[in-house]
Amino acid sequence: MEILLNILILAGIIYVIDLLLPAVHVDGIGTAIVVAIVYSLINFLLGWFFTFITFPLIFLTLGLFKFVINAFFLWLTDKLIKGFRIDGFGWTLVTALLISLGSTVVHSLIRF
Repeated sequence: MEILLNILILAGIIYVIDLLLPAVHVDGIGTAIVVAIVYSLINFLLGWFFTFITFPLIFLTLGLFKFVINAFFLWLTDKLIKGFRIDGFGWTLVTALLISLGSTVVHSLIRF
């Protein structure tokens, strides 16, 4: 049940980012749900490996390099999902940052 809730929260955040940023294009809420599922799967399957191999960079940047890793995963999701597009890696980095911030805010409100 918690996994489903996390997917729906992520899909909602992605959909809101689509409404806010002109460089993010999502065909609809269904596509946002598919993007959330694929992005979560990529994070789950590859996140530990990328974190392990880039640990020195993550350590030196006090964790900020994780945004670059998440932006890469978002870019990969962009390439895999037909109805989802982000214009440029800079916007992908901004979107990854907004997803992290939005997820933190929503999860803290739910636990509050």
